[in-house]
Amino acid sequence: MTAVRRAATLLVAVLVLFAGAAQARATGYRYWSFWERSGGHWTYATQGPSTARPDDGAVEGFRFAVSDDSADADRPRGTADFTTICAHTPARPGTKRVALVIDFGTPADAPSGEAPPAGRTACVRISPGATTAEALAKVAGPLRYDTNALLCAIVGYPRKGCGEQVSSGTGKKGKQGSTAAGNTASHKDGGPSLGLPVGAGVVALLAGAAIWRARRRA
Repeated sequence: MTAVRRAATLLVAVLVLFAGAAQARATGYRYWSFWERSGGHWTYATQGPSTARPDDGAVEGFRFAVSDDSADADRPRGTADFTTICAHTPARPGTKRVALVIDFGTPADAPSGEAPPAGRTACVRISPGATTAEALAKVAGPLRYDTNALLCAIVGYPRKGCGEQVSSGTGKKGKQGSTAAGNTASHKDGGPSLGLPVGAGVVALLAGAAIWRARRRA
């Protein structure tokens, strides 16, 4: 029966390994993501708001949420465009207008003890060379940054923390369906890849076969 014990031990070890791998993937980060809107769609910004210099007529968005990475991040909700947001802010020579969409996320995304403020939009008139961060500071202060220039808080939300890692039971992993209908993005399900259960199944079959053969010899 030694072979049976070895096969059973192998099966248990592999299942523990796969469970650990799935748990390792089931984590995310709580942070403000930065987006640019074009053609009715949000695109994850390739640079931070402190270096981005939007053109006149740009629509820039911010979303507070828990996500694994940029491909998994929630877009700002709502469908307001530049014309709608800046309808009452006329153009002025020597300046540019930037529309901002600020989405504070859902209660499931919020740090313990905090509640997200209502989302807002704003049309900001700034100098031609100004950055998105400068536009945001005019209408949504106080802002908070960390030492690496990562945006940590808008209008003081959240009160503390900055890009901290959270467990799978917090935020995005536990709020399926919370994204607004206007958000056209597709999202990952946050679970382990298909290869994990398939691999575990193959190993289980092999271990089962080894047990069966060992019993026949006995």
